[in-house]
Amino acid sequence: MFIQTESTPNPATLKFLPGKVVMDSGTADFRDADEAGATSPLAAKLFGIPGVIGVFYGYDFITITKDGADWQHLKPAILGTIMEHFMSGAPVMSGQTQEVAAGDEEFFEDGDETIVATIKELLESRVRPAVAQDGGDITFRGFRDGKVFLHMKGACAGCPSSTATLKHGIQNLLRHFVPEVREVEAV
Repeated sequence: MFIQTESTPNPATLKFLPGKVVMDSGTADFRDADEAGATSPLAAKLFGIPGVIGVFYGYDFITITKDGADWQHLKPAILGTIMEHFMSGAPVMSGQTQEVAAGDEEFFEDGDETIVATIKELLESRVRPAVAQDGGDITFRGFRDGKVFLHMKGACAGCPSSTATLKHGIQNLLRHFVPEVREVEAV
């Protein structure tokens, strides 16, 4: 098994491509070992590596976020853990993926359904594929008073360039196609 790695715009996050499907549908974002241990045997093992502080699963990739540790020391342990897991045939997730946690339900005003549908289509077709290339994901959370609320995951969470991506990239795109959008904000 050969696992490729790619850098991301976030220097604290590295993208691992195992050459296999990681998540058939949706994504999973883990920010602590307890949460990971309850739903993902692989994420639990990855959190067992000192220095790992985040694990994100996309369709065919895993992004790992580290604290101050050096990639030179972490990368071999991460590669070994991912390879061992996939070679064992064990599932990546032990239960159902819960992409939308309690309190994270979408919100928007009655009458804004058409605007929200257009925003979601633009995010799905133009934004999410580009963000996945960088090892992350962005999902719609809400729309109120001309402001679009988005949730950033994986390499996007905590990335130094994420604010620029939101304000200059996504905000300009949405404003161009949806005049009702005034601003974009991360939640």
